[in-house]
Amino acid sequence: MIQDLHSHTYYSFCGRDNPEQIVQAAIDGGIELFGITDHCHGAGHGRKNAYKAALQIDLSDFERSLRRYYDHMDLIRQKYKDQIKILCGIELNTEGHLPNAAVPESADVSFFDYCLVEQLDHEDSITGGDIFTFAKRCGCPAVGIAHTDLFSHIAKIGADPSDYFKRMAEQNIFWEMNVTYDSIHKYIEHPYMLEFFRNEAQQDIVRRSGARVSVGFDGHRVEDYLPQRIADFCKKLEDLEIPMIFS
Repeated sequence: MIQDLHSHTYYSFCGRDNPEQIVQAAIDGGIELFGITDHCHGAGHGRKNAYKAALQIDLSDFERSLRRYYDHMDLIRQKYKDQIKILCGIELNTEGHLPNAAVPESADVSFFDYCLVEQLDHEDSITGGDIFTFAKRCGCPAVGIAHTDLFSHIAKIGADPSDYFKRMAEQNIFWEMNVTYDSIHKYIEHPYMLEFFRNEAQQDIVRRSGARVSVGFDGHRVEDYLPQRIADFCKKLEDLEIPMIFS
């Protein structure tokens, strides 16, 4: 299955395009499963000036905004259901030094199809580097670890890679292969992703564990979108017999 589980619309402050534009680009590019995952602070605060001005988060407003965002994405899902399968996800910022960006501790995100957790390996991440506890807090059917060198993180915390990935499989936690190559990211490829696709030992650990992975372009501008790149990396995973989440 050709799947892209990481994309942004104008709901993300760093995004620009409306949902219909990015979905149409995915359809035109032959994507079969497409996940929309705007940043939680963009969807939750609603407007960039409100986000910048806020001294503290009104949780009730934040959650209402998240619900409105989900409802909009669900309408998009229904509109295009005969052309492509769409999932409604959310990307969770966990940077502790940016309280207005990090998802509030008690904010409900469990109604999303899945969430992507970023900054897991940052020193000040509100996850404390513990994806297993944080995944339970999220309550989503599936939880992804976004653009993270997971093998380096595992080594840093002194865990056994095989055991770690087995725990991920048990909790339906997947690892994102971020294959972005666009102007927003200055055409820089993620080293951890490139290393995984050439490192047979890492591939074997993931394959034996039963953990699943995903492919995400992390798109922010529709004109930069490279659906063939998505297809190529999905095929690489298929050839390696490493299952993708939702396949």
